[in-house]
Amino acid sequence: MNSESIEIHLKLRGKIEIKPRINLTRENFHLLYTPGVAEAAQMVHKEPQALYQLTNKWNSVAIVSDGSAVLGLGNIGPQAALPVMEGKALLFKELSGVDAVPLCIDTLDSDEIVQFVKNIAPTFGGINLEDISSPRCFYIERKLRQILQIPVFHDDQHGAAIAILAALKNALKIVDKRLSSVKIVVIGVGAAGGATIKMLLKMGASNIIACDKAGILNKNDNSTMLNSFHREICFETNPDNIKGELSDAVKGADVVIGTSVAGILNGEMIKRMERDPIVFALANPVPEIMPEEAKFAGARIVATGRSDFPNQINNALVFPGLFRGALNARSKTINFPMMSAAAEALSDSISEEELSEDRIIPSVFDKGVVERVAKAVFRAAVDSGVGHIDP
Repeated sequence: MNSESIEIHLKLRGKIEIKPRINLTRENFHLLYTPGVAEAAQMVHKEPQALYQLTNKWNSVAIVSDGSAVLGLGNIGPQAALPVMEGKALLFKELSGVDAVPLCIDTLDSDEIVQFVKNIAPTFGGINLEDISSPRCFYIERKLRQILQIPVFHDDQHGAAIAILAALKNALKIVDKRLSSVKIVVIGVGAAGGATIKMLLKMGASNIIACDKAGILNKNDNSTMLNSFHREICFETNPDNIKGELSDAVKGADVVIGTSVAGILNGEMIKRMERDPIVFALANPVPEIMPEEAKFAGARIVATGRSDFPNQINNALVFPGLFRGALNARSKTINFPMMSAAAEALSDSISEEELSEDRIIPSVFDKGVVERVAKAVFRAAVDSGVGHIDP
Protein backbone atom coordinates (compact mmCIF):
# COMPACT_ATOMS: atom_id res chain seq x y z
CA MET A 1 0.00 0.00 0.00
CA ASN A 2 1.27 3.47 -0.94
CA SER A 3 1.43 5.46 2.31
CA GLU A 4 1.90 8.74 0.43
CA SER A 5 -1.34 8.17 -1.49
CA ILE A 6 -3.31 7.33 1.66
CA GLU A 7 -1.82 10.35 3.42
CA ILE A 8 -3.04 12.83 0.80
CA HIS A 9 -6.51 11.25 0.72
CA LEU A 10 -6.75 11.44 4.52
CA LYS A 11 -5.63 15.05 4.47
CA LEU A 12 -8.13 16.10 1.79
CA ARG A 13 -11.13 14.14 3.14
CA GLY A 14 -12.51 13.96 -0.37
CA LYS A 15 -11.20 15.37 -3.63
CA ILE A 16 -14.22 17.48 -4.60
CA GLU A 17 -16.61 20.00 -3.07
CA ILE A 18 -19.54 22.20 -4.12
CA LYS A 19 -18.93 25.93 -4.37
CA PRO A 20 -21.52 28.62 -5.16
CA ARG A 21 -21.20 30.90 -8.19
CA ILE A 22 -22.31 33.89 -6.15
CA ASN A 23 -21.92 35.01 -2.55
CA LEU A 24 -25.13 34.84 -0.53
CA THR A 25 -25.99 38.18 1.14
CA ARG A 26 -28.93 39.68 2.96
CA GLU A 27 -29.60 41.78 -0.13
CA ASN A 28 -29.75 38.93 -2.67
CA PHE A 29 -31.29 36.20 -0.52
CA HIS A 30 -34.81 37.00 -1.72
CA LEU A 31 -33.68 36.85 -5.36
CA LEU A 32 -31.64 33.65 -5.22
CA TYR A 33 -34.02 31.68 -3.01
CA THR A 34 -37.54 32.35 -1.81
CA PRO A 35 -39.52 34.18 -3.12
CA GLY A 36 -37.54 35.20 -6.22
CA VAL A 37 -36.53 31.68 -7.29
CA ALA A 38 -40.20 30.93 -7.94
CA GLU A 39 -40.00 32.97 -11.15
CA ALA A 40 -37.19 30.76 -12.47
CA ALA A 41 -39.14 27.64 -11.51
CA GLN A 42 -42.27 28.90 -13.29
CA MET A 43 -40.25 29.72 -16.41
CA VAL A 44 -38.84 26.18 -16.51
CA HIS A 45 -42.32 24.76 -15.95
CA LYS A 46 -43.53 26.60 -19.05
CA GLU A 47 -40.41 25.95 -21.12
CA PRO A 48 -38.25 22.99 -19.91
CA GLN A 49 -35.31 23.96 -22.14
CA ALA A 50 -34.91 27.11 -20.04
CA LEU A 51 -33.28 24.81 -17.48
CA TYR A 52 -30.06 25.13 -19.50
CA GLN A 53 -30.06 28.93 -19.00
CA LEU A 54 -31.35 29.07 -15.43
CA THR A 55 -29.51 26.18 -13.73
CA ASN A 56 -26.22 24.31 -13.87
CA LYS A 57 -27.69 21.54 -16.03
CA TRP A 58 -25.71 22.91 -19.01
CA ASN A 59 -22.43 22.07 -17.29
CA SER A 60 -23.19 19.02 -15.14
CA VAL A 61 -22.52 15.31 -15.55
CA ALA A 62 -23.49 12.38 -13.32
CA ILE A 63 -20.81 9.72 -12.86
CA VAL A 64 -22.83 6.56 -12.21
CA SER A 65 -21.19 3.36 -10.99
CA ASP A 66 -22.14 0.16 -9.20
CA GLY A 67 -18.48 -0.58 -8.42
CA SER A 68 -18.62 -3.94 -10.18
CA ALA A 69 -15.60 -3.53 -12.46
CA VAL A 70 -13.18 -0.98 -11.00
CA LEU A 71 -9.94 -0.87 -12.96
CA GLY A 72 -7.38 -3.22 -11.45
CA LEU A 73 -9.60 -3.94 -8.44
CA GLY A 74 -12.64 -5.75 -9.84
CA ASN A 75 -15.99 -5.92 -8.06
CA ILE A 76 -15.30 -3.89 -4.92
CA GLY A 77 -18.81 -2.48 -4.53
CA PRO A 78 -20.24 1.06 -4.57
CA GLN A 79 -18.70 2.35 -1.34
CA ALA A 80 -15.14 1.34 -2.21
CA ALA A 81 -15.67 2.75 -5.71
CA LEU A 82 -16.47 6.24 -4.42
CA PRO A 83 -12.81 7.43 -4.10
CA VAL A 84 -12.30 6.43 -7.75
CA MET A 85 -15.40 8.30 -8.90
CA GLU A 86 -14.32 11.38 -6.94
CA GLY A 87 -11.01 11.20 -8.79
CA LYS A 88 -12.88 11.15 -12.07
CA ALA A 89 -14.93 14.17 -10.99
CA LEU A 90 -11.67 15.97 -10.17
CA LEU A 91 -10.36 15.32 -13.69
CA PHE A 92 -13.60 16.56 -15.23
CA LYS A 93 -13.40 19.85 -13.37
CA GLU A 94 -9.67 20.47 -13.65
CA LEU A 95 -9.31 19.51 -17.31
CA SER A 96 -12.55 20.74 -18.86
CA GLY A 97 -14.45 22.79 -16.28
CA VAL A 98 -17.33 20.30 -16.16
CA ASP A 99 -19.08 19.83 -12.81
CA ALA A 100 -19.33 16.07 -12.27
CA VAL A 101 -21.16 14.38 -9.39
CA PRO A 102 -20.21 10.82 -8.32
CA LEU A 103 -23.26 8.61 -7.75
CA CYS A 104 -22.28 5.14 -6.53
CA ILE A 105 -25.38 2.98 -6.29
CA ASP A 106 -26.01 -0.22 -4.35
CA THR A 107 -27.47 -2.54 -6.97
CA LEU A 108 -26.17 -4.91 -9.63
CA ASP A 109 -29.56 -5.18 -11.29
CA SER A 110 -29.19 -3.70 -14.78
CA ASP A 111 -32.81 -2.59 -15.08
CA GLU A 112 -32.65 -0.92 -11.66
CA ILE A 113 -29.60 1.04 -12.80
CA VAL A 114 -31.41 2.08 -15.99
CA GLN A 115 -34.41 3.24 -13.95
CA PHE A 116 -32.19 5.09 -11.46
CA VAL A 117 -30.40 7.01 -14.21
CA LYS A 118 -33.68 7.79 -15.95
CA ASN A 119 -35.03 9.21 -12.68
CA ILE A 120 -32.06 11.51 -12.02
CA ALA A 121 -31.58 12.60 -15.65
CA PRO A 122 -33.58 15.88 -15.32
CA THR A 123 -30.79 17.24 -13.09
CA PHE A 124 -27.87 16.57 -15.44
CA GLY A 125 -26.67 17.56 -18.89
CA GLY A 126 -24.92 14.21 -19.43
CA ILE A 127 -24.40 10.75 -17.94
CA ASN A 128 -21.00 9.07 -17.59
CA LEU A 129 -21.35 5.36 -16.83
CA GLU A 130 -18.26 4.07 -15.06
CA ASP A 131 -16.80 0.76 -13.89
CA ILE A 132 -19.88 -1.36 -14.62
CA SER A 133 -19.09 -4.97 -15.47
CA SER A 134 -19.39 -6.52 -18.92
CA PRO A 135 -21.68 -7.58 -20.58
CA ARG A 136 -24.19 -5.68 -18.36
CA CYS A 137 -22.63 -2.36 -19.34
CA PHE A 138 -23.60 -2.84 -23.00
CA TYR A 139 -27.26 -3.38 -22.15
CA ILE A 140 -27.40 -0.47 -19.69
CA GLU A 141 -25.85 2.03 -22.07
CA ARG A 142 -28.00 0.90 -25.00
CA LYS A 143 -31.23 1.18 -23.00
CA LEU A 144 -30.35 4.61 -21.62
CA ARG A 145 -29.48 5.94 -25.07
CA GLN A 146 -32.90 4.83 -26.25
CA ILE A 147 -34.67 6.52 -23.34
CA LEU A 148 -32.79 9.77 -22.70
CA GLN A 149 -32.27 12.91 -24.76
CA ILE A 150 -28.93 13.78 -23.15
CA PRO A 151 -25.46 12.28 -23.82
CA VAL A 152 -24.89 8.86 -22.25
CA PHE A 153 -21.32 7.58 -22.43
CA HIS A 154 -19.72 4.48 -20.93
CA ASP A 155 -16.13 5.63 -20.66
CA ASP A 156 -14.65 2.17 -20.08
CA GLN A 157 -15.95 1.21 -23.51
CA HIS A 158 -15.72 4.21 -25.78
CA GLY A 159 -13.16 6.34 -23.98
CA ALA A 160 -10.70 3.46 -24.21
CA ALA A 161 -11.59 2.76 -27.85
CA ILE A 162 -11.13 6.40 -28.88
CA ALA A 163 -7.73 6.69 -27.17
CA ILE A 164 -6.57 3.37 -28.65
CA LEU A 165 -7.67 4.37 -32.15
CA ALA A 166 -5.86 7.72 -31.89
CA ALA A 167 -2.63 6.06 -30.75
CA LEU A 168 -2.89 3.31 -33.36
CA LYS A 169 -3.38 5.79 -36.21
CA ASN A 170 -0.08 7.44 -35.31
CA ALA A 171 1.74 4.17 -34.66
CA LEU A 172 0.75 2.90 -38.11
CA LYS A 173 2.16 6.07 -39.67
CA ILE A 174 5.56 5.28 -38.16
CA VAL A 175 5.67 1.69 -39.41
CA ASP A 176 4.09 2.67 -42.77
CA LYS A 177 1.12 0.30 -42.58
CA ARG A 178 -2.60 0.78 -43.21
CA LEU A 179 -5.43 -0.01 -40.81
CA SER A 180 -7.31 -1.77 -43.60
CA SER A 181 -4.53 -4.27 -44.23
CA VAL A 182 -2.98 -5.05 -40.82
CA LYS A 183 -3.78 -8.08 -38.68
CA ILE A 184 -4.91 -6.95 -35.24
CA VAL A 185 -5.24 -9.19 -32.18
CA VAL A 186 -7.40 -7.87 -29.33
CA ILE A 187 -6.92 -9.67 -26.00
CA GLY A 188 -9.86 -9.36 -23.64
CA VAL A 189 -13.34 -8.91 -25.12
CA GLY A 190 -14.95 -7.01 -22.27
CA ALA A 191 -16.02 -3.37 -22.22
CA ALA A 192 -12.79 -1.82 -23.55
CA GLY A 193 -11.80 -4.65 -25.88
CA GLY A 194 -15.28 -5.06 -27.33
CA ALA A 195 -15.75 -1.34 -27.99
CA THR A 196 -12.27 -1.12 -29.51
CA ILE A 197 -13.10 -3.95 -31.92
CA LYS A 198 -16.36 -2.24 -32.92
CA MET A 199 -14.63 1.09 -33.50
CA LEU A 200 -11.71 -0.37 -35.47
CA LEU A 201 -14.15 -2.22 -37.73
CA LYS A 202 -16.09 0.98 -38.41
CA MET A 203 -12.83 2.75 -39.24
CA GLY A 204 -11.90 0.15 -41.86
CA ALA A 205 -10.01 -2.65 -40.10
CA SER A 206 -10.72 -5.94 -41.86
CA ASN A 207 -8.66 -8.57 -40.03
CA ILE A 208 -9.26 -8.60 -36.27
CA ILE A 209 -8.76 -11.67 -34.10
CA ALA A 210 -10.53 -11.50 -30.73
CA CYS A 211 -9.21 -13.56 -27.81
CA ASP A 212 -10.69 -14.11 -24.39
CA LYS A 213 -10.37 -16.68 -21.60
CA ALA A 214 -11.55 -19.52 -23.85
CA GLY A 215 -9.08 -18.65 -26.63
CA ILE A 216 -9.77 -17.27 -30.10
CA LEU A 217 -13.43 -16.37 -30.62
CA ASN A 218 -14.68 -18.62 -33.42
CA LYS A 219 -18.21 -18.57 -34.81
CA ASN A 220 -18.18 -22.35 -35.30
CA ASP A 221 -17.14 -23.10 -31.72
CA ASN A 222 -19.72 -22.22 -29.06
CA SER A 223 -17.22 -22.96 -26.30
CA THR A 224 -15.31 -19.76 -27.19
CA MET A 225 -18.38 -17.57 -26.63
CA LEU A 226 -18.67 -16.72 -22.94
CA ASN A 227 -21.69 -14.40 -23.35
CA SER A 228 -24.08 -12.93 -25.93
CA PHE A 229 -21.69 -10.10 -26.75
CA HIS A 230 -18.97 -12.61 -27.63
CA ARG A 231 -21.42 -14.27 -30.01
CA GLU A 232 -21.99 -10.92 -31.71
CA ILE A 233 -18.25 -10.23 -31.97
CA CYS A 234 -17.65 -13.72 -33.45
CA PHE A 235 -19.54 -12.84 -36.60
CA GLU A 236 -17.64 -9.57 -37.11
CA THR A 237 -14.08 -10.81 -36.58
CA ASN A 238 -11.74 -13.70 -37.45
CA PRO A 239 -12.30 -13.64 -41.24
CA ASP A 240 -10.12 -16.74 -41.78
CA ASN A 241 -11.96 -18.57 -38.98
CA ILE A 242 -8.76 -19.63 -37.22
CA LYS A 243 -8.87 -21.62 -33.97
CA GLY A 244 -6.56 -21.96 -31.00
CA GLU A 245 -5.02 -20.05 -28.13
CA LEU A 246 -3.53 -16.58 -27.84
CA SER A 247 -0.15 -17.80 -29.11
CA ASP A 248 -1.85 -18.99 -32.31
CA ALA A 249 -3.63 -15.67 -32.78
CA VAL A 250 -0.49 -13.56 -32.32
CA LYS A 251 1.49 -15.41 -35.00
CA GLY A 252 1.90 -13.05 -37.98
CA ALA A 253 -0.01 -10.20 -36.30
CA ASP A 254 0.97 -6.58 -36.94
CA VAL A 255 -0.76 -5.20 -33.85
CA VAL A 256 -1.62 -6.65 -30.44
CA ILE A 257 -3.98 -4.71 -28.18
CA GLY A 258 -4.28 -6.01 -24.63
CA THR A 259 -7.22 -5.01 -22.44
CA SER A 260 -7.01 -8.06 -20.22
CA VAL A 261 -4.71 -9.21 -17.40
CA ALA A 262 -1.08 -8.92 -16.33
CA GLY A 263 1.59 -11.12 -17.87
CA ILE A 264 -0.50 -12.88 -20.49
CA LEU A 265 1.95 -11.94 -23.29
CA ASN A 266 5.60 -12.99 -23.48
CA GLY A 267 8.64 -12.29 -25.62
CA GLU A 268 8.29 -15.48 -27.66
CA MET A 269 4.85 -14.38 -28.81
CA ILE A 270 6.19 -10.96 -29.84
CA LYS A 271 8.94 -12.64 -31.87
CA ARG A 272 6.28 -14.47 -33.89
CA MET A 273 4.58 -11.24 -34.94
CA GLU A 274 4.98 -9.50 -38.32
CA ARG A 275 7.77 -6.96 -38.93
CA ASP A 276 7.72 -3.79 -36.79
CA PRO A 277 5.27 -5.14 -34.20
CA ILE A 278 2.96 -2.70 -32.40
CA VAL A 279 2.07 -3.77 -28.86
CA PHE A 280 -0.49 -1.95 -26.71
CA ALA A 281 -0.35 -3.66 -23.29
CA LEU A 282 -3.05 -1.75 -21.42
CA ALA A 283 -3.84 -3.88 -18.36
CA ASN A 284 -3.46 -1.85 -15.17
CA PRO A 285 -1.58 -1.61 -12.91
CA VAL A 286 0.56 -4.40 -14.42
CA PRO A 287 0.46 -4.69 -18.26
CA GLU A 288 0.15 -7.88 -20.31
CA ILE A 289 3.89 -7.59 -20.96
CA MET A 290 6.35 -5.08 -19.54
CA PRO A 291 7.60 -2.57 -22.14
CA GLU A 292 11.27 -3.50 -21.79
CA GLU A 293 10.50 -7.18 -22.41
CA ALA A 294 8.36 -6.37 -25.43
CA LYS A 295 11.06 -4.10 -26.87
CA PHE A 296 13.76 -6.68 -26.25
CA ALA A 297 11.67 -9.22 -28.17
CA GLY A 298 11.45 -6.88 -31.16
CA ALA A 299 8.41 -4.68 -30.65
CA ARG A 300 8.86 -1.45 -32.59
CA ILE A 301 6.23 0.55 -30.68
CA VAL A 302 4.91 -0.19 -27.18
CA ALA A 303 2.16 1.59 -25.28
CA THR A 304 0.71 0.95 -21.81
CA GLY A 305 -1.91 2.44 -19.53
CA ARG A 306 0.74 3.66 -17.10
CA SER A 307 2.17 7.14 -16.69
CA ASP A 308 5.68 5.92 -15.86
CA PHE A 309 6.29 4.62 -19.41
CA PRO A 310 6.14 6.39 -22.77
CA ASN A 311 2.88 6.31 -24.75
CA GLN A 312 0.33 6.21 -21.95
CA ILE A 313 -3.10 5.43 -23.44
CA ASN A 314 -5.47 6.94 -20.91
CA ASN A 315 -9.22 7.62 -21.03
CA ALA A 316 -8.53 10.98 -19.39
CA LEU A 317 -7.38 12.13 -22.83
CA VAL A 318 -10.93 11.61 -24.06
CA PHE A 319 -13.81 12.14 -21.65
CA PRO A 320 -13.10 15.73 -20.50
CA GLY A 321 -12.97 17.16 -24.02
CA LEU A 322 -15.68 14.87 -25.35
CA PHE A 323 -18.19 15.89 -22.68
CA ARG A 324 -17.15 19.54 -22.93
CA GLY A 325 -17.93 19.50 -26.65
CA ALA A 326 -21.16 17.54 -26.21
CA LEU A 327 -22.41 19.85 -23.43
CA ASN A 328 -21.47 22.97 -25.39
CA ALA A 329 -23.50 21.68 -28.34
CA ARG A 330 -26.31 20.59 -26.01
CA SER A 331 -26.12 17.30 -27.84
CA LYS A 332 -28.93 14.74 -27.52
CA THR A 333 -26.48 11.84 -27.60
CA ILE A 334 -22.87 10.90 -28.27
CA ASN A 335 -22.74 9.26 -31.69
CA PHE A 336 -20.05 7.67 -33.81
CA PRO A 337 -19.17 10.87 -35.74
CA MET A 338 -18.46 12.58 -32.42
CA MET A 339 -16.28 9.72 -31.18
CA SER A 340 -14.44 9.51 -34.49
CA ALA A 341 -13.83 13.26 -34.39
CA ALA A 342 -12.41 12.94 -30.86
CA ALA A 343 -9.98 10.23 -32.01
CA GLU A 344 -8.91 12.32 -35.00
CA ALA A 345 -8.34 15.38 -32.81
CA LEU A 346 -6.26 13.35 -30.36
CA SER A 347 -4.19 11.83 -33.15
CA ASP A 348 -3.62 15.23 -34.75
CA SER A 349 -2.44 16.65 -31.43
CA ILE A 350 0.93 15.08 -32.25
CA SER A 351 2.52 16.92 -35.14
CA GLU A 352 4.59 15.15 -37.80
CA GLU A 353 7.73 16.67 -36.26
CA GLU A 354 6.86 15.39 -32.76
CA LEU A 355 5.75 11.91 -33.85
CA SER A 356 8.13 9.17 -32.74
CA GLU A 357 8.15 5.61 -31.40
CA ASP A 358 7.95 7.00 -27.87
CA ARG A 359 5.39 9.69 -28.64
CA ILE A 360 2.33 8.45 -30.50
CA ILE A 361 -0.27 10.10 -28.26
CA PRO A 362 -0.28 13.32 -26.21
CA SER A 363 -0.10 13.54 -22.44
CA VAL A 364 -3.16 14.33 -20.34
CA PHE A 365 -1.35 17.52 -19.33
CA ASP A 366 -0.38 18.65 -22.83
CA LYS A 367 -1.76 22.15 -23.34
CA GLY A 368 -4.65 22.41 -25.77
CA VAL A 369 -5.62 18.74 -25.98
CA VAL A 370 -8.97 19.10 -24.21
CA GLU A 371 -9.87 22.20 -26.20
CA ARG A 372 -8.93 20.52 -29.48
CA VAL A 373 -11.07 17.46 -28.69
CA ALA A 374 -13.97 19.60 -27.44
CA LYS A 375 -14.05 21.71 -30.60
CA ALA A 376 -13.92 18.64 -32.85
CA VAL A 377 -16.73 16.94 -30.91
CA PHE A 378 -18.82 20.13 -30.94
CA ARG A 379 -18.52 20.43 -34.73
CA ALA A 380 -19.33 16.73 -35.22
CA ALA A 381 -22.41 17.00 -32.99
CA VAL A 382 -23.74 19.99 -34.93
CA ASP A 383 -22.86 18.55 -38.35
CA SER A 384 -24.48 15.20 -37.56
CA GLY A 385 -27.70 16.83 -36.39
CA VAL A 386 -27.65 15.83 -32.70
CA GLY A 387 -26.34 19.15 -31.39
CA HIS A 388 -26.79 22.80 -32.17
CA ILE A 389 -25.08 26.15 -31.81
CA ASP A 390 -26.58 27.99 -28.85
CA PRO A 391 -26.77 31.71 -29.62
